[in-house]
Formats: sequence, C-alpha cells, structure tokens
Amino acid sequence: MATPRSRITTHVLDAVSGRPAADVPVELEQRLESGWHVLASAGTDADGRVSALGPADLPAGRYRLTFDTGRYFAGTGQPTLYPEVSVTIDLTDPAAHYHVPLLLSPFAYSTYRGS
Repeated sequence: MATPRSRITTHVLDAVSGRPAADVPVELEQRLESGWHVLASAGTDADGRVSALGPADLPAGRYRLTFDTGRYFAGTGQPTLYPEVSVTIDLTDPAAHYHVPLLLSPFAYSTYRGS
C-alpha cells in the first residue's frame, strides 16, 4: 500500500545547475500557542522532492518549512549567503494540498505555491 501524500509537500531546484537538489534536509513545523513544534523532517529525493513530510491531514494554521541549504551547498563545494531558508505559510483550507517549491542558488532563492 502506498504512503499517502502529505498535506504539505515541496521540491527544491538548483537554479544554477538547472537540476533537482537532492539530499536537502527539510523540517516541517506547526505554530502553536507555545511556539513552533516540529512535525516532521526529511531529505529531498533524487528528483529534489519531499512528498512524505508530515501527516496527510493537518488543521488550518501556520506552518514553516526550513531547508538546510548550507548542508546542500557544502556538499556541492559552493559557498552560500543563505545557509538556511525558512518559508512560513498559512494553511487556510485543511482539505487542500499545499505544494511549496524552492528555487535555489547560492546567493538568491524564490518560492511560490505550486500544484
């Protein structure tokens, strides 16, 4: 039986090489009254994707994805200005899928809501 897809997924593209960024550690956190609570962590696969990151169902709320870009760039021998990238999102529709890609280079990054 296949693992259900997480409510929040991501992928990372190395914009310099034009290739997926494999082995990027990613952490998913949920904002609670007491602060940020870690829900899951994973690494991007060979295609730069993480489809199993946290539960398949999440309540509405604020969530944060943190990418360990410093580890990724150290592995490629490139210096980077951004050793870590955090993307905070508001999950407003608990029935919807939220895909949050990261386009990455050593000195810039961009993100958007994907499909």
